[in-house]
Amino acid sequence: MISDLPPLNAVRAFASAARHQSFSRAAEELHVTHSAVSRHIRLLEEHLGVLLFERRNRQSVLTPIGQAYYQQISLGLAQIANATQALTRSSASRKVTINVRPSFAVRWLIPRLPDFMAQFPEIKPEVVTSTLAPDPSREAFDVVVRRGSSGWAANLEPNVLLEDDLLLVAAPSLLQAIPVQAPADVLRHTLLSGRTRSGDWQAWCKLAGVNQARQQPALQFDHMHLVLQAAVDGLGVALCPASLLGKDLATGRLYNPLPHLRLPLTRYYYGVSQDAVAETQVFIDWMFSRFQHDTAAPA
Repeated sequence: MISDLPPLNAVRAFASAARHQSFSRAAEELHVTHSAVSRHIRLLEEHLGVLLFERRNRQSVLTPIGQAYYQQISLGLAQIANATQALTRSSASRKVTINVRPSFAVRWLIPRLPDFMAQFPEIKPEVVTSTLAPDPSREAFDVVVRRGSSGWAANLEPNVLLEDDLLLVAAPSLLQAIPVQAPADVLRHTLLSGRTRSGDWQAWCKLAGVNQARQQPALQFDHMHLVLQAAVDGLGVALCPASLLGKDLATGRLYNPLPHLRLPLTRYYYGVSQDAVAETQVFIDWMFSRFQHDTAAPA
């Protein structure tokens, strides 16, 4: 079994490059040169007999085989790191403090936390919610997640976590009563929005090529999870980031009547405090593995 293992340094370099989608960022993380990362990945490709990255001008992109391989090894590497830390740390419960916005906590993180706790029972995730720009001097945390990278503290580096799109959703019962078969049909409904995403409808209407009426019926809520609950209850149609929809589409609680209209959103970023505990990387690797899993899973 041990003899079947690939070169582990090469696997580590591949995992870092796959996570960052960049050989240069992987080199920075591993404190080696860009060429060293490239050599490690080529060695791994030769060992496996497959192409993991497609080399393009100034860019390397994961092949489908590389994507599948990364999904399988990322959790394994996190478990190796976790087992190693377990030998060098006390047996006391270890805590990772995660700072996220309320809607991200309710709609994405909390429903998936049981999976993290099952895989890493010795690590206690502590979730704190905030709408402030990330700043470790103002709020204590190990890792922070926010959409966009503006306003971050100077000593906190934002790293790309997730691409996202805005989707149109509504309760099936509402759409049965007032169908939406074309973008203009949306204007027959009450438009639901969040206080921090008040410009979404204007951007969506511009993308869809429709003119929003000045007296358009609308309802606004403080947080996105309240907007989605209002949509589930049939109060109107909503625009929701795909990352926050959870299983609402799969279970039929909500329906996307115009799937071809997707408005690209600002990426999610994560940042790690300079005082972060070692277990923080285990949590970050787990987040990436969950995003990979969610993307690959059927709707």
